[in-house]
Amino acid sequence: MLDGLRLALTTFTVAPLRPGRVDRAAAGTAMALAPLAGALLGAVLAAAGLALRAGGAAALLAGVATVALGAALTRALHLDGLADTVDGLGSYRDAAGALEIMKRSDIGPFGVVAIVTVLLVQAAGATSAYGRPWPAALATVVAATATGRLGAALACRSGVPAAREQGLGALVAGTVRWPALAVGAPAVALVSVFAVPTRPWQGPLAVALALLAALWLTRHAVTRLGGVTGDVLGATVELGTAVAYLALATAR
Repeated sequence: MLDGLRLALTTFTVAPLRPGRVDRAAAGTAMALAPLAGALLGAVLAAAGLALRAGGAAALLAGVATVALGAALTRALHLDGLADTVDGLGSYRDAAGALEIMKRSDIGPFGVVAIVTVLLVQAAGATSAYGRPWPAALATVVAATATGRLGAALACRSGVPAAREQGLGALVAGTVRWPALAVGAPAVALVSVFAVPTRPWQGPLAVALALLAALWLTRHAVTRLGGVTGDVLGATVELGTAVAYLALATAR
């Protein structure tokens, strides 16, 4: 459990922890705990945004700062994964060709558009959250950030193969059991209830929509690439977070 928690924090954040045991057992625990790592990260991001608001900053500035800090505290790895995944899938090449494109260090036009779109949606969602009372703002940022990581855990559920024989995807694909998801999903949904306290059902609905988006991306990757990769997992994080922010921002 401790090795898995350490791996989850070092995979999903820049937490300065010593690397522990890294094998499929630890990886499965890490991915199952991904929503917890996301919730902790979201709490840090929300605290920073709320501190800016308390200091007199506009909601827009707090929202943009929240998203920028989130990228910094994750080394922008998930954004890089999003860009690589979109470039690969958008190439319409066969699986081998798409995977080769995803390995390159450069970013193509599809990747640039994907990053810009996701960041704008996330910033808009965070901005909307900071226009609400602070408990709702806190719950929105925590729920959206945790939902993105829950999407990655869902992409690593039993039965999902890896697209490559090596790499992060090969390490974590198929390692998350359904009981872990059955605990993680309701926990994230519970947090989301406080994001829209006037209509509690809208928070879990936002989480569900984000998970559907993550499921769609995972299925598309399996169909086109033969499985998931570390880049695909990063893409599910960013897509899930963006959809959760969007759905929570439009909830009233």
